[in-house]
Amino acid sequence: MPIQIKRSRMMQGKMMLRRATAYLLDWSVFALSGYIAFQLRFDGQIPAAFHRPMQVALAVWFVSKAIVHVMARLDGGNWRYTSVHDALHLMEAMAAASAGAAVAIHWVTGFGNELRSVLVLDWLIACLLMMGMRFLVRAYHTSGKLKRPQGAMTRTLIYGAGWAGLALLWELRQNQSLMCEVIGFIDDDPSKARFVLQGKPVFGKGESLAAVVRRQRIEKVLIAIPSATGLQMARILKFVFEAGVDYKTVPGLAELIEGAELGQQIRAVAVGDLLGRQPVQLDQEAISTKIQGKVVMVTGAAGSIGSELCRQIALFKPRALVGFDSAETPLFHLERELHANFPTLAFYPEIGNITCSDALQHVMEQHRPSVVYHAAAYKHVPMMEEHIFAAVENNILGTWNAATTSARCGVEDFVMISTDKAVRPTSMMGATKRVAELVSRSLQKSHGTRFVVVRFGNVLGSNGSVVPIFKEQIAAGGPITVTHPDITRYFMTIPEASQLVLQACAFGKGGEIFVLDMGEPVKIVDLAKNLILLSGLHPDKDIQIKFTGLRPGEKLYEELNLDDEQLVPTPHRKIKGYLNLSRLGPEQVVALIDELRDILHTYDPERVLHLMMELIPDYVPNERLVHAVAKCPAERHRTLGSLTPKCENSAMEGVPSVHRSSQPA
Repeated sequence: MPIQIKRSRMMQGKMMLRRATAYLLDWSVFALSGYIAFQLRFDGQIPAAFHRPMQVALAVWFVSKAIVHVMARLDGGNWRYTSVHDALHLMEAMAAASAGAAVAIHWVTGFGNELRSVLVLDWLIACLLMMGMRFLVRAYHTSGKLKRPQGAMTRTLIYGAGWAGLALLWELRQNQSLMCEVIGFIDDDPSKARFVLQGKPVFGKGESLAAVVRRQRIEKVLIAIPSATGLQMARILKFVFEAGVDYKTVPGLAELIEGAELGQQIRAVAVGDLLGRQPVQLDQEAISTKIQGKVVMVTGAAGSIGSELCRQIALFKPRALVGFDSAETPLFHLERELHANFPTLAFYPEIGNITCSDALQHVMEQHRPSVVYHAAAYKHVPMMEEHIFAAVENNILGTWNAATTSARCGVEDFVMISTDKAVRPTSMMGATKRVAELVSRSLQKSHGTRFVVVRFGNVLGSNGSVVPIFKEQIAAGGPITVTHPDITRYFMTIPEASQLVLQACAFGKGGEIFVLDMGEPVKIVDLAKNLILLSGLHPDKDIQIKFTGLRPGEKLYEELNLDDEQLVPTPHRKIKGYLNLSRLGPEQVVALIDELRDILHTYDPERVLHLMMELIPDYVPNERLVHAVAKCPAERHRTLGSLTPKCENSAMEGVPSVHRSSQPA
């Protein structure tokens, strides 16, 4: 403790000495600038008639400038960080001081027009001297001579000569511990060719990167284009790999706001950078109103989306957070993580299944949540084609249980997480999620619980999603398996998906479907190639890409909304709201739930398929599912939700079973 106090006092002493020196230098300028102005105005021969006005003027200028100096906080900054903004602020402050002094001098001496040129000269001299001192200090600190670390500096090229590239150059000059010696820039803007920016040349466009790297002996490339699209980033990566040089990137504006200095946030290029758009920013105030000081519950809390939802919710300081899931071990790990990162958060992990309404009722009555985020669902398309009963039970009946229990327990907001696969579905997973949307929205009344739906596309990095599978295949030496060369998907990051859910709850009035503007869809084969590049390898050379054919229930492309969904405005330009004009009535929903329960009891796949097609006219089941259902005999056995239970009729022989596939989209 004494050592810390000693260090603190030393730092305070240094700061006081620095500020006192700044005051001394600036106030010396105030005393000198007026005298120099008079000398220049009269060529060194000041007439006797102006001796007294000069004395008055020097005194008034000094006092006026000193007062403005303190009021305008011209002493408040560190001179090594002086910028153009600081220079403009200084000039404005000195102009105000000169104007005030002119009035006072005229009032005391009676001289007016005679001293006008002296006033202008005084202002110019004061500004030049003060700015000159500041920029000299800045030049000294950015010259690279100060505290230069020992060891070889890495010869570095900055890709991007915009604001981010220039800011990065400034940071690397300031922070010599990063060991980067910037040699110059590469920029794809032809108008910047042969420019010299802050003493560093722009060598040319991306096509010349390999030649520049060889000629200038470049060891590292820093990509400083936070606004780059996915295609631009992929193009840059291609140039970097052709050059055979190490590379990193700098973050976008959102990361800069949350982080520290730019140089400390240099990181490896991530697959999220290939989305080619900026992450969605939240309306923090609206979300805080919904969450802060309230009890919040998340179903499916241990999953990829559910766990990230819990992390995001914790930032808004709820009174308590309830995590409901049947997966014990992931829920245990989530509890440990939240307690470590949010020690004051009251987090209650609750083990249970959404298909058990009694368990939901018990948990909600115990904790009385104000908001429920329903993230529990089965999501894997090929597996749900085989286990259609499990898909119906979990995705539809589970949603019904969660929604009706929320309404009974007085929950204010119920947010159901859906998928783009629910739009014109071709899979049982998509069909069950579409019915779940209808079921939850059918409960919306003019008062009581507000029910809203959030739809989003594929989530980068979620459990069992395409990116982790691709990474596993790359680590194994390939091949990467892609179902079709033309297949496309909308992608979003896990934080984006979770933030959309929070934002939808803040906007929702009840009955809406919210969709994130996810930009252009991404070709899966391009994503595979870029992941190979990010791994430092070359597509079709080091890692092969193999096309395996579309899986059961899979579409070439996804859609985000239906034709009969009416667009409604939202306060957020990146979030679209829709109202579906075709809604089920309460009686229809109750009858539907009863029929589904009866189907689950009898395990009749034909009834499931017919009911889904009746409820969703645009549902087009895949041929393999239709064929398997048609061939399965009437007498069936309960086999834990499998589509093809042990049928004793030999008619099933020779019929292809529903394909179990672990291949990614």
